[in-house]
Amino acid sequence: MVEPRYYGYDYGTSPRKLDPIPTKKVPDKEKTYPNKKKVQDKKNKAQKAKLLQLKKQKIKTILYLGVFFSILFAISYRYSLINEEFNNVQKVKKNLLAIQKENEQTRIEIENDINLNNIEKIAKEKLGMQKLDQSQIVYVELDKKDYIETTTDAKKDDNIFSNFLR
Repeated sequence: MVEPRYYGYDYGTSPRKLDPIPTKKVPDKEKTYPNKKKVQDKKNKAQKAKLLQLKKQKIKTILYLGVFFSILFAISYRYSLINEEFNNVQKVKKNLLAIQKENEQTRIEIENDINLNNIEKIAKEKLGMQKLDQSQIVYVELDKKDYIETTTDAKKDDNIFSNFLR
């Protein structure tokens, strides 16, 4: 076989001997489609970005639900505290009304006891007292003279402290 001097040209009359056809090898995907890896990388990145975005949306949704339920819990807790305080106020009002009623009853009992007829009745029955007769009345006469005596012997001292010592 003649070796070609220049690639692709054969100088001679005899044709070159053909090599047998090699069996097809499965070409590497990276070698045959060099852009395919870039496309797959882009697809993977896009898928990862979508997954990340979906995760972010799920997290946001969970956070919003958490905030919503915490606000609902705070409101219901506040209303329960208000309800407890309202019940306490109602109990205090009931106690106040009971005390006022008892106070009014005591006031009425005192007014009944102060009644002159009741006092006279108790004085006669329990203490054995009687009303005054004309024979039991004694009149006392006093002079119309003033019984207050004034001291004229008071000396005037210039010292203030001596006045306090007296």
